[in-house]
Amino acid sequence: MNDKLMPIRYGRLSIGLHWLMVLLIAAVYATIELKGNFAKGSEPRELLKQWHFMLGLSVFMLVWLRLLARWLRPAPLAIASAAWEQRLAKLAHLALYGLMIGLPLLGWLTLSAAGKPIPFFGLELPALLSPDKNLAGDIKEIHETVAELGYWLIGLHAAAALFHHYVRRDDVLRRMLPQRHQA
Repeated sequence: MNDKLMPIRYGRLSIGLHWLMVLLIAAVYATIELKGNFAKGSEPRELLKQWHFMLGLSVFMLVWLRLLARWLRPAPLAIASAAWEQRLAKLAHLALYGLMIGLPLLGWLTLSAAGKPIPFFGLELPALLSPDKNLAGDIKEIHETVAELGYWLIGLHAAAALFHHYVRRDDVLRRMLPQRHQA
């Protein structure tokens, strides 16, 4: 694509989905962390688990819309930086997309293998696997390990955006912020 035709900022849909998913992912992590404050089998604990599943599956559904938006309107050109930084940024974005697809899918697979219902806002999604308690435990362990890595990856992503904004003083962060309209 011709550089003159490349956008200088992300499109409205991409920006809106990015910040919606930031909130959803924060809620997914919060629900599972808060669940530990309640006794096993208690109503609040079960409700938090159910919300964790539903919000995680919402991330899974929305990431496909986000990828479509990215395909329809490509990301702006990279801001001038070293080639290794650009490769690292692409790798980090790829890993974030992997999290947004992989973690909810692993959760769905865990519930499926555990023979549990897969709730989604009044619906019950189909199981992806036959019940197998040992497999459910293995998948759950992978899910939890990847989720722990997700904390670090998300933190690195946020730190990089803040580094660009406050240290480098470039437009990397501003390109993903909603535009303020002049009155």
